[in-house]
Amino acid sequence: MFRSRSKEEKAPTDKVTADLSKQPRDPEAPKGRPTPKRSEAQTQRRRAQSAPTDRKDAARRQREARRADLAKQREALAGGDERYLPARDKGPVRRFVRDFVDSRFCIAEFFLPLAVVILVLSMIRVPQLQNIALLLWLGVIVLIVIDSIGIWLRLKKQLNERFPNEPKRGAVAYGLMRTLQMRRLRLPKPQVKRGERP
Repeated sequence: MFRSRSKEEKAPTDKVTADLSKQPRDPEAPKGRPTPKRSEAQTQRRRAQSAPTDRKDAARRQREARRADLAKQREALAGGDERYLPARDKGPVRRFVRDFVDSRFCIAEFFLPLAVVILVLSMIRVPQLQNIALLLWLGVIVLIVIDSIGIWLRLKKQLNERFPNEPKRGAVAYGLMRTLQMRRLRLPKPQVKRGERP
């Protein structure tokens, strides 16, 4: 009754289980795993169909996908579409910072044209013009620092009022960096006119 079976007695059961696995499964019997969602099944089918056969093909497909992503990002930077913006430009806080900066005249945005003018004045070998260029340098830098401190304080106050529970780390620095760019060269493109308050 409790004795171990011999090898001959075990053999027929192995044949039976092998035969059972070859038989078609009953459609109403459980299959032992959950049914995948339709989207998961479709992505698995696509992966199986479009799996690259060699490394060159895989690299080519990866390059094409990267180009498509960059093209979408460029369009988003030009049009302001939030879905495809880079991570540093996404979110309501960053959008507000951009609108806050774009709605104002900032002295820092005129730094590059002023720097070119001052450089040309300093290259002329007339001592009076060189002194004027030096004074202009100092004046422009002082004005940019004062304007930046004012923007920093106002922007910080506005962010604390409008977004008390949102993470605001780096948002003020993001705004100050945007003020250094000329308005028409800013990316993402400005969505508000000057004088409009966000």
